[in-house]
Amino acid sequence: MTNLRLALYQPDIPGNTGTILRLAACLGFAVDLIEPAGFDVSDRNLKRAGMDYIAAAALTRHVSWDHFEAWRAATGRRLILASTKAAERYTDFAFRSDDILLFGRESAGVPDHVHEKADARILIPMVEGQRSINVAVSAAMIVGEAMRQTVWI
Repeated sequence: MTNLRLALYQPDIPGNTGTILRLAACLGFAVDLIEPAGFDVSDRNLKRAGMDYIAAAALTRHVSWDHFEAWRAATGRRLILASTKAAERYTDFAFRSDDILLFGRESAGVPDHVHEKADARILIPMVEGQRSINVAVSAAMIVGEAMRQTVWI
């Protein structure tokens, strides 16, 4: 188990959320779900993607961004936003073991007021002309690097 956390801002696609919960259960990090989600969190697609791993995942649901941000501020944790608008590559970033890695909605990312609250913004470099990588794949890449730096050394 690690102190690293991954936060999903109002996710749209239950299959992606289920995949991330499965990853969290297998690697031992916690997930914060910032609502409202674009689907019923009891959705069968979420359960199918997460299979029986969802029960083992450490999931905290936050009823709103404001609720999440108040909780985060009280914990003193850094918020690291994955964004296609960022300049710093995730492989060049120095992660800490208590960071919260924030991923936006599949359809729209995060709004400006959320972007502004991030302590750092990181990106996965892509081939020019491509829009984005699937959020579950992006989460796996960035969590893997953060854990390599903070847990698996």
